[in-house]
Amino acid sequence: MLIGIDASRAATRERTGTENYSLQLIHHLLALESGHRYRLYFNQPPTIELFPMKADLELQIMPFPRLWTHLRLSWEMARRPPDVLFVPAHVLPLVHPQPSVVTVHDLGYLYYPGAHRPLDRLYLDLSTRHNARAASRIIAISQATKDNLVQHYGTEPDKITVVYSGCDETMQPVEDEATIERVKVRYGIRGDYVLHVGTLQPRKNLERLLEAYAIVRRQAKRGETPGLVIAGSKGWLYDQIFQQIKRLGLETEVIFPGYVSQDDLPALLSGARLFVFPSLYEGFGLPVLEAMACGTPVLCSNVSALPEVAGNAALLVDPLDVENMVEAMNRLLQDEGLRAQLTERGLRQVRRFSWDRCARETLAVLEDALQLGPPIEMTL
Repeated sequence: MLIGIDASRAATRERTGTENYSLQLIHHLLALESGHRYRLYFNQPPTIELFPMKADLELQIMPFPRLWTHLRLSWEMARRPPDVLFVPAHVLPLVHPQPSVVTVHDLGYLYYPGAHRPLDRLYLDLSTRHNARAASRIIAISQATKDNLVQHYGTEPDKITVVYSGCDETMQPVEDEATIERVKVRYGIRGDYVLHVGTLQPRKNLERLLEAYAIVRRQAKRGETPGLVIAGSKGWLYDQIFQQIKRLGLETEVIFPGYVSQDDLPALLSGARLFVFPSLYEGFGLPVLEAMACGTPVLCSNVSALPEVAGNAALLVDPLDVENMVEAMNRLLQDEGLRAQLTERGLRQVRRFSWDRCARETLAVLEDALQLGPPIEMTL
């Protein structure tokens, strides 16, 4: 079987959740001894080390100025289709083989429309609706995402398979204090800190996190509260976050180091007193797993897919309840026994999620999709 994969998002230089999902899953699919061949489609040349060449691998690089997916990739599908097409982190092209599989990551734009710009929200709705209708099979990265697809788009449940993401094997506890200190210096961090990792955007609920953190600081004795580090690239509608910092007088207490490379992330996570992730909605919540894998106790929301990912290994809070967040942060900052307990549970919980398992279950969905129809039949 020739498996075609839209790898355009995997080649992004500063990868966040869906881009990392795409890259890791492709790497682990290629590592399986499945007997299948793979053709990866790119809109820009990937770096040489990103996908080492193998006998069963073909890279198809197709630069195109605009509408790459629906024009250039569609043309390639009409001209030279694979047996099955897999789109792990974007939308199916308008022209695609009948056996096509797409991963749907989340439907947060339906639950918190104000967290997205109007045009972005419209595009997300149209693209997800198209994916739900046109794909032969759908992979949902959590049961919450599957339930949302069934409820909001009327997708047949049997068409959707839940395949959990994995956690990068490089995410492990860093015990060398010198390594942690070097990473802290690189990002302008001093002393003890509470950490959040994620793109700066309204859905991450950072304004309430800042409000809760300000209360924790006021309640504590002077100098006892760690600093707050909010790591991640600027996304959209983030000006209110910085306005909130000024209103609360936290300019010297909160650090924004920007995007943190994957090489530095384990040390940054390992050095944190605790990891906070009060997101309003997540299709999966990979940062929670990454923090657990590095031995860092986690506080996260009790909504969407986060309880699935966290299990009993995190302190769960109502993301809309600032006082609940304050109480939980105080408990974790003051109770060393609780932090140790959550660290131990987190290291066990993360073992449930591996990229090898994700790749094997994804391959089973791709093989199943091939049985649904001839690869040469095209859908518009």
